[in-house]
Amino acid sequence: MALARSTPGAEIIAVDAMQVYRGMDIGTAKPTGQDRSDVPHHGLDLVEPWESFAVAEFQRVAERALGSIADSQGVAVLVAGTGLYLSAIVNRLEIPGSWPEVRARLESEAEENLTGMFHRLCELDPVAMTKIEPTNARRIVRALEVCEGSGRPFSSFGPGMDSYPPSDIVQVGLRWQRERLALRIERRVHRMMEAGLLAEVEQLATGELSRTARQALGYKELLDVLEGTCSLDEAVNTIIVRTRQFATRQDRWFRRDPRVRWIDIESDPLEALPVLAEAVAR
Repeated sequence: MALARSTPGAEIIAVDAMQVYRGMDIGTAKPTGQDRSDVPHHGLDLVEPWESFAVAEFQRVAERALGSIADSQGVAVLVAGTGLYLSAIVNRLEIPGSWPEVRARLESEAEENLTGMFHRLCELDPVAMTKIEPTNARRIVRALEVCEGSGRPFSSFGPGMDSYPPSDIVQVGLRWQRERLALRIERRVHRMMEAGLLAEVEQLATGELSRTARQALGYKELLDVLEGTCSLDEAVNTIIVRTRQFATRQDRWFRRDPRVRWIDIESDPLEALPVLAEAVAR
């Protein structure tokens, strides 16, 4: 926000798989109304929490926003977020379509015969097979869904996540010391609870939630509280632990990309503002 406010014509694109859902505000740390008034935002509140939303749909939303910002000679500030969503934009991934009926059948089969499905994937797409763990049901189902639905190997859709082609998007990462980050996460979770996260989840629970929305950090654990399977204190502690684990996975994901310029933060993210401003000037 500090960067966008100080950059004429800046508009923010939120690259976050959970901020696309309406009504999921506190737990996803959405920008405030004042933030959105100060700086135009894109990628927020795109669908209801019971609707499915795929990376290909986000890619189309982001590309439209990038085009609009470019037409007005503005500056796009992408804030991530979700690694796959960012890769879809930066690397212009060719994203396979979806075949819900095929996926539903495969998901049902995976409960009984995941090993057999992995062997089938070996036959249909040996390249994809080498990049997927035999126990990763979600990825096996997705790869087979694309193979069967499109008639093409899943691996034929672009170079995949391990390729980092040249891009005109400048990427800058902010890196905290691990212990400091853990403390910030704990404090953030408690602030969310004080801001009314449980009430937000209670409201969402009165309707249907998509599988993705139900798995969102903070929401999954508090839904367990509402369903009586754990206490509130247990849920809060679990949110903190899982958020720290997620931060570690994010760090590993983005560290693989050699195009990211890293800035070590000691105490305040605004320490990075001069470097960010320099990146925008490029």
